[in-house]
Amino acid sequence: MDKPLPLDEQLCFSLYAATIAINRTYKPMLDRMGITYPQFLVLLTLSDSEDGLTIGAIAERLSLEPSTITPLAKRMEAAGLVDRLRNPEDERQVLVRLTEAGRARWAESGCLAPTVVARSGMTPERLIALNGEVTALRRALDAALG
Repeated sequence: MDKPLPLDEQLCFSLYAATIAINRTYKPMLDRMGITYPQFLVLLTLSDSEDGLTIGAIAERLSLEPSTITPLAKRMEAAGLVDRLRNPEDERQVLVRLTEAGRARWAESGCLAPTVVARSGMTPERLIALNGEVTALRRALDAALG
């Protein structure tokens, strides 16, 4: 029987540890903005949508369950970052869209990616290539799961 790879040679651990390092890099900046990393992801997801997205569409885009997005959207609404309203075409759906305050907060978050580039010591091109490889891996694993 083959021996498992040592921890530092396990791709799953490397990706996990890199995620933690990125979150630690982002945290002080997000704290200054008064948002969490999941809220940042929702702002990012909504930033290209003028009409908003449904809870389900946000969840699907972020590979999360709608039951995770609903309380997050409620907290963001209480903070004035998003509006939640029933979809007039389907009352069962809740649309979420950025408020002006949410758009302003999103604009503030532009410092996050350049900070990761600067602290990584890697070129933007290398990070773009790395992101492409990780994205290809995620898509292949998702496809294999059905």
